[in-house]
Amino acid sequence: MGTSIFMSKLKNYVIFLNISFLILCSAFVLLYFHSISPPSHLILNKNSNEQILKPTADQGCEGLHALSDYKAKCLYLKSNNPCVEQGYIDYLYLFYCKFGNFPFLGDSLLLLWLLVLFYVLGNTASEYFCSSLESLSKLFKLSPTIAGVTLLSLGNGAPDVFSSLVSFMGGGTSEVGLNTVLGGASFVSCVVVGVISIAVRSKCVRVNKHGLFRDVFFFLLVLLCLVVILLQKELDVWGALSFFSIYIAYVVVVYVLHIRSNNKDSELSGGVDATHNGSDLAIPILQNMEKGELNTPIDEEEEGERRWFCLDSNSESTPSCGAFLSILELPLYLPRRLTIPVISEENWSKGYAVGSVTLSPLLLSTLWSSQIEDGKTLKVVVYGVGVVFGVTFGIVSYLTTDKSSPPRRCILIWLTAGFLMSVTWSYIIAQELVGLLVSLAYIFGVNPSILGLTVLAWGNSLGDLVTNLTMALNGGAEGAQIAFSGCYAGPIFNILFGLGLSLVGYCWSKYPSPVPIPRDPSLFQTMGFLAAALIWALLILPRKDMRLEGLFGIGLLVIYSVSISWSVIQALGASQVDHNVF
Repeated sequence: MGTSIFMSKLKNYVIFLNISFLILCSAFVLLYFHSISPPSHLILNKNSNEQILKPTADQGCEGLHALSDYKAKCLYLKSNNPCVEQGYIDYLYLFYCKFGNFPFLGDSLLLLWLLVLFYVLGNTASEYFCSSLESLSKLFKLSPTIAGVTLLSLGNGAPDVFSSLVSFMGGGTSEVGLNTVLGGASFVSCVVVGVISIAVRSKCVRVNKHGLFRDVFFFLLVLLCLVVILLQKELDVWGALSFFSIYIAYVVVVYVLHIRSNNKDSELSGGVDATHNGSDLAIPILQNMEKGELNTPIDEEEEGERRWFCLDSNSESTPSCGAFLSILELPLYLPRRLTIPVISEENWSKGYAVGSVTLSPLLLSTLWSSQIEDGKTLKVVVYGVGVVFGVTFGIVSYLTTDKSSPPRRCILIWLTAGFLMSVTWSYIIAQELVGLLVSLAYIFGVNPSILGLTVLAWGNSLGDLVTNLTMALNGGAEGAQIAFSGCYAGPIFNILFGLGLSLVGYCWSKYPSPVPIPRDPSLFQTMGFLAAALIWALLILPRKDMRLEGLFGIGLLVIYSVSISWSVIQALGASQVDHNVF
């Protein structure tokens, strides 16, 4: 019953976001033709105003703080290249040149758009990215352990991974990527674990001791390696590859320990099936795979608990109301559904399948052509290639698929296409999300890294809080163990794979020259408090016989609160100093 109420509220939230998306699109269209003509006394010339209005390489967008008039800021932006490289929308230009007379309206619309982007990123990861990865893992017949610490972990941590990649590949925002990953790790390891411990304190839940020590010590090792990297002034591609290779070592360790644990359980049980004995497996989805639950249908309530972002298409209301609500959900659903191939049994539609393989090459060609600065002929060729491939794929899929069931042949091609297009959409959305956060940082006059540590990390980790807490409350002792273990394995994956892959890509783009490492003091502070939370777990849980109790959870929440408060106070103080300088 509680899940049904939650899903009903979630559906209302999704509809609200879709309506908000339509309102935002309408506002942008109406304002597109409205421009601000700067007065003549603000035009750049050789007088004293030139030093203030003319941007320099050192000032960048920081020079906006020296201007008090929104028209001057608009002119400042027009006379310079876009300050924020991520994304396809220039949010600073929209705010100062389109909403200059109505700053409150501009703030409200941008914050509303931020909520929409958070939802779309999480929903894309849950509904499309995770689905493709699960299907690929079953197609390749990967063992549950390997699938859990590779493909399925990538699905769970997709928002953090893509946000980190975008931050590093964009200019001057690597601190945002670092703070996002570490902020998400702190939130999950402190807040999510703390809330779970408080919520199940009356159930006398005991967690696996060996799994805790393995994950926590590996987590501390990862933080130590990251400290060594941050202490260096530069990092080359070999150093980045070395950090990324720790993830491979983690996969090997988890797999070996899992095999040994299963062999020991088999010996103790005399050959009786012992696939799960409250083991120390780290990834929640592993238990379902080992029990074969991924191959069996799940009912509506279980689906709602497993994926908090999913849409409940079954409505208890009248048919006309249900049709109206379905129409309201289309703005955010239809663009992705028409460009991401999906061949699962429950979501199969021949019309959508043919449309997705036809339109996805056009989307890719559009994105490719947007990166071409000069050469109209080359852009036409790119569009032409997209049209040819799209039409060809559409005709072939129409002739080779059935209306009633998904294809049984060339499944790898379909799944690969769905995976690549879900990655494309996730990266596009992450670009907009990071670009919007950096723009909001300039608008509000704060360091972008603090928004990565808080807002972006919270938005990306909210799904972990809901799913893990639901699993701990409704899954008994086993569910609590799975949720608890996932709170440590997930951040390890995000740091080693997400941040490691970002560092490799960043260094490779500058190869053979090394890349500078940002010297953000708040990063060391965040890692220090995160290490304190891990040590707190090592000290308290063994003394409490590995029981999750309120004291343990409250301690974690206090550690996180102090960490965030300290970081915010320092960021606000630094921003005030910067304003005084200008």
